[in-house]
Amino acid sequence: MLRFEVSVDDLMRSRFALSPAMDLCFLLRSLAGRDQPLPRAWATRLRPAFERLRRETELDAFLALHAPRSGPDFVAPPPRGLHQSWADDLATIRGAPLEAARHEIAAAATGPSARDPRVRAVLDSADAVPRIAEAMDLAWHELLAPDWPQLRAICERDVVHRVGVIGEHGWVTAIESLHPSIAWRSGGIEVGHFPDVGTVRLAGDGLLLIPSVFVASIATHLEDPWPRTLIYGARGTAALWGEQETAPRPDALTALIGRSRARLLSALDAPASTSHLARSLAMTPGAVGDHLAVLREAGLLTRARSGRSVLYRRTPLGEALVAGSG
Repeated sequence: MLRFEVSVDDLMRSRFALSPAMDLCFLLRSLAGRDQPLPRAWATRLRPAFERLRRETELDAFLALHAPRSGPDFVAPPPRGLHQSWADDLATIRGAPLEAARHEIAAAATGPSARDPRVRAVLDSADAVPRIAEAMDLAWHELLAPDWPQLRAICERDVVHRVGVIGEHGWVTAIESLHPSIAWRSGGIEVGHFPDVGTVRLAGDGLLLIPSVFVASIATHLEDPWPRTLIYGARGTAALWGEQETAPRPDALTALIGRSRARLLSALDAPASTSHLARSLAMTPGAVGDHLAVLREAGLLTRARSGRSVLYRRTPLGEALVAGSG
């Protein structure tokens, strides 16, 4: 079991962040068969471009540095917060200190794929870091960038929900809600998903919490330069994959209020803004706004301002309709 020893100072310093580079690494490892498989429809859509990039770029050199669930730090720098962008990550990757990167390459490139002459030539070159960064940038734009606004919106909505849980119920409930394998016991966070790791002390630095659409259970980062990190599956991911793979199932709620409004009402299991709903459901903001207005007039939603955003949430009547259609 993995256990984080947590103090009050650690809780005060714990924070959420998003990591485009980390999600790109997860996606590429999945497409290469080295991590959790993607849903069939997504894999079918992305694999032709992925295989072409392997032929035409230095992407195989990047993949040679990755084992299942692990890879070098310089290709996935620690995120600073919720506004992290791919441009931020790419600049950090390109600026990775050469000596540190070469040490990581030497330690990671030990598998059969690293012995391929074409791959070895890249890994041993003086410009290995910029060549790998360029391959990652091309992969980002072809494989992940088109879907990133929707995926990012799902993760942002997850954070809004978790912050609300912290405010209403406290950190213990929020942490335990991340995954069934996580429990708060005797002043620490225990993760049963990792049987042989032992105890990790946060030492007042706090815990970094990162939602991801590509993680089904729990992943961690426990070594510098990252802060101690828990990566967990974002709420709404299952619905995202389901929307891509199968047509929506007709039900009583859809028959009653229409497919788009039923999707919006069902998606509001946590408060969300018009823009978050539009991105996470791949709908236009105008259409979302029109449907939200109708649902609100029908007494199914309420809204309240939170900072710069207006968040919508289901009323008790809306909750009852969604529960009755499940």
